[in-house]
Amino acid sequence: MRLFLFVLLNLIYLTSYASQCPNWALTQAQREITTLQKQIDQWDDAYHREGRALIADELYDQSRLRLTQWRQCFRLPMAPDSLRTAAGAIAHPIAHTGLDKLHKAEAVEAWLRDRKDVWVQPKVDGVAVTLIYRAGVLQQAISRGDGVNGQDWTASARNIDAIPQRLKQPLDVLVQGELYWRLNEHVQARAGSVNARAIVAGLMGRKSLSTEQGAGIGLFIWDWPQGPSDLPERLSTLAALGFATTVPYSYPVQQLAEAQKWREHWYRSPLPFATDGIVLRQSQRPPAERWQARAPYWAIAWKYPFAQALAEVRKVNFKIGRTGRITPVLELIPVMLDDREIKRVSASSLKRWQALDIRPGDQVAISLAGLTIPRLDSAVLRTSERAVINVPNAKDFHALSCWQPTPGCESQFLSRLTWLSGKQGLAMQNVGRGTWEKLLETGRVKHLLDWLTLEEPELANIAGFGERSSARLMHSFRSARQRPFAQWLKALGMPPTGGAKLPDSWQALAQRDTEQWQKEVGIGPGRAAQLNAFFRDAQVLALSEILRAAGIDGF
Repeated sequence: MRLFLFVLLNLIYLTSYASQCPNWALTQAQREITTLQKQIDQWDDAYHREGRALIADELYDQSRLRLTQWRQCFRLPMAPDSLRTAAGAIAHPIAHTGLDKLHKAEAVEAWLRDRKDVWVQPKVDGVAVTLIYRAGVLQQAISRGDGVNGQDWTASARNIDAIPQRLKQPLDVLVQGELYWRLNEHVQARAGSVNARAIVAGLMGRKSLSTEQGAGIGLFIWDWPQGPSDLPERLSTLAALGFATTVPYSYPVQQLAEAQKWREHWYRSPLPFATDGIVLRQSQRPPAERWQARAPYWAIAWKYPFAQALAEVRKVNFKIGRTGRITPVLELIPVMLDDREIKRVSASSLKRWQALDIRPGDQVAISLAGLTIPRLDSAVLRTSERAVINVPNAKDFHALSCWQPTPGCESQFLSRLTWLSGKQGLAMQNVGRGTWEKLLETGRVKHLLDWLTLEEPELANIAGFGERSSARLMHSFRSARQRPFAQWLKALGMPPTGGAKLPDSWQALAQRDTEQWQKEVGIGPGRAAQLNAFFRDAQVLALSEILRAAGIDGF
């Protein structure tokens, strides 16, 4: 039964983040898996030997999950233990068990089913430690290491105020807990992990720890392996001995809803430490002598929602704006982030994309800016096979390029149309990017102003435009003809003129030179040159003739 439950939980966990296997040949799969394994090995080594976190914890967790998924997809042996580089010279009298990490409520509900006397605690984000007392006096502190052997942290432990050097009763005691970085009113949902775990790992990895540094480290005892069999009694006795942190953060739960309540509460409430989820543990567990350095069946971690998601790039598109600015947009294999499905993310600029060198198959870190807008944070892992991408030449695109949808100009031309009908242009109701895309697909619009000559019956024959929508569209087109001259200038893409007062005549504006433009209030040499170039551009002049012939005011 325990084996079945373990398989079920992991199945729910794995399928939540990648429902399909990569379409790779076995040789490529072996290369990609080897590349990811080497990267994870580097992260492990830096963290366990040097106390340096080279990647955010949640991105590390997702990378290991992806490695497991890939190995399962191609029926390759599982990855070696991530703690194999962390072992020290000191043997743990009782093994550190670790925890299975769950991310989905369904998996937690499955774990809770048929269990009794379960308690919930925050999963404090720190580094694990064993503390050994003889006759109530601290004798030794051992890092978790690989769960079987760790490093001797005794000297540093004597400079940590939170670790009792002498218990209130002269007992022989072994406890396991978390050393965390003290924070003031820390709200995990708002501030994230703030690198708290890495700070403690770095300090404990040093040869010596100052009293001042030790004062910044707290202690959260989460188990007394040889203590009373009942968890409430363990907690109260630990508090009586001088370990006082745990009791206010331990509550009984029976159902998923109760666990969800505490998870949400600790995620959004001020705490003195960083957390990365909650821990659910049964009050009763086997004798300590039977514990092993692997995840037990009597406790699991339910992680918080990812603040950053690891996403695989499916395709790189290049969006060219009205002024010729090139913005790479990454199409992603959909991932969930804070209950939102993310399918694409902007790389901000061509320069940034080139610096990151992101190609299809790469793994990237994304987050939400302002809780709504997907944001590209970094490139996490590059695929071994670098796809060739046709990158637009930035020199070919500028404020006066692409007045027709010729090959390579489709994106900028569509942006021109969208601007023209938008609120900053002619403010056409019911006319947006999708409208122009349909008209472009059918070949009805080949120049910026072709819509001026469209007729309602012609629109009604286009797939996607019914009689009613065609009538609305024609009404918007006709209304646009009545817009003021100044509004038409903006719609065509005239560079901004600030507070300058302009004549209501195209001819008067077109006859100005750079010096005349520069005499206007708020127009400097650069803007004057842009305005001069706009009014003298052959394509713009051709558009002005079309508008004059159409009887648009001012032309």
